[in-house]
Amino acid sequence: MQIPVFTVDAFTNRPFAGNPAAVCLLENDLDEELHRKIAMEMNLSETAFIRKLHPGDDFTKSSCFGLRWFTPANEVLLCGHATLASAAVLFHTQKNTNSVLTFMTLSGELKARQVGDHIVLDLPLYLTYPQAAVGDMIVQDLRYSPDTKKLLVRLSDTYERSVLEELQVNAQSFLSAEKTGKVKGLILTLKGKSSGNQKGHDFYSRYFAPWYGVLEDPVTGSAHAVLSSYWSEELGKKEMLAFQCSHRGGELKISLRNDGRVDIAGQTAVVLKGNLTF
Repeated sequence: MQIPVFTVDAFTNRPFAGNPAAVCLLENDLDEELHRKIAMEMNLSETAFIRKLHPGDDFTKSSCFGLRWFTPANEVLLCGHATLASAAVLFHTQKNTNSVLTFMTLSGELKARQVGDHIVLDLPLYLTYPQAAVGDMIVQDLRYSPDTKKLLVRLSDTYERSVLEELQVNAQSFLSAEKTGKVKGLILTLKGKSSGNQKGHDFYSRYFAPWYGVLEDPVTGSAHAVLSSYWSEELGKKEMLAFQCSHRGGELKISLRNDGRVDIAGQTAVVLKGNLTF
C-alpha cells in the first residue's frame, strides 16, 4: 500500500521555518490504528489526513474533503497549521481548481481560500474567561478557554519580546502539575509594539501542549483562535498581525469576522514530497 505524503512548513514563506506538518492523501478510509502509527512515524507535532468523501471525488477537482489531525500521541479536535498545510498541498501541489476548499472535521466545517500569496483559514473563535494564579513572573492577565481547554497567560507589558523568546520552560513538568484534564494547552502571550501607523506585531506568543505529546509547538493556528478573541478585546482591533516566538517562528494575519469566527492567514513552503509504503 502506498499513501502520498508531504511535509509543509506552515505560517512561513521559506523552508525550515514556521511549523512543519505532514499531510497524507487518502483515497479510502484508513484503519484507525494506522493513523496513529503514521503520525508516530512522521514524528511532527501534527500529521493531517485528507480523505475523499465519495468514490468519484478528485483531489484536483473536488471542493470538499474529510480532514483529521494526529499528534504522535493523540487525535486532536483542531489544528490550524496542519489545515493550512493541507490546503497548500491541494492548492499548490495537486493544483486544485476551486477557489474555496471545505474540510469536514471534528471542529465542524473549516474553509480555506487563496488570497494573494496567503491561504486564509476560516476557524472558530474561542472566548476566554478570567482565572487566578501565582507564579515567578509578573502576570498581567490569566484566562481560560473551556472550549479548547487552553490556559492563556499574559505576561506584563513591561517585558520585551526577548523575555518571552528566552524564557526557559520545562513543559514536561506540566504533566505532573496538571492532572485534572482541565488544561490541555498553555499559551504564553505578550503585547506587541504595533501602534498607530507604526507597522509591527500586535502580540507575541508561545504554546506548549505536553498533554498531547508536544512540548512546544512552533506556530499554532488553534491557539490563535483563542488569542484572537482576547487581543481583539484588549486592543480594540479586528485586524491584527501576530508572531509566535518559537525557535522557528511564524507570522499570522488575523481578521475577526462579524459571524463569530476568525480568518487566520499564513504562507507555506512545501519541503518534502513522497510516498509512505507499507
